[in-house]
Amino acid sequence: MYPEDLVAPMREELTTVGVVETRNPDEVENNIKKEGTAMVVINSVCGCAAANARPAVKLAVKNAKTPDRMITAFAGNDREAVAKARALMAPFPPSSPSIALFKDGNLVHMIERHHIEGRPAEMIAENLVQAFNEYC
Repeated sequence: MYPEDLVAPMREELTTVGVVETRNPDEVENNIKKEGTAMVVINSVCGCAAANARPAVKLAVKNAKTPDRMITAFAGNDREAVAKARALMAPFPPSSPSIALFKDGNLVHMIERHHIEGRPAEMIAENLVQAFNEYC
């Protein structure tokens, strides 16, 4: 578990653009299983989350079409919430950071860590925007 004062600014990067923190499995499941669309961001302290994933999400949510709900859980801190999200992201293996899009409770789009590492935030954001435009 990371010290909360260390991860607070990383959490805030997403919450300031409307992504809601989830800290327990019920919050995760309730947001994903509802009718409509839900984006789930597994946040992380790693460099690719800081340089690529969080900036990509911040760019993508400026799109005209966005998910009905946008949630996040922090790997290493929100362990039960992250475990529930990852279970619902099957068959994809656990990945931090990662970004998933669900529609009516079904996984329809997944961006794993290996799609985030080494790619500019703009490219990841474009990928998300295409998914938003298709499913939202």
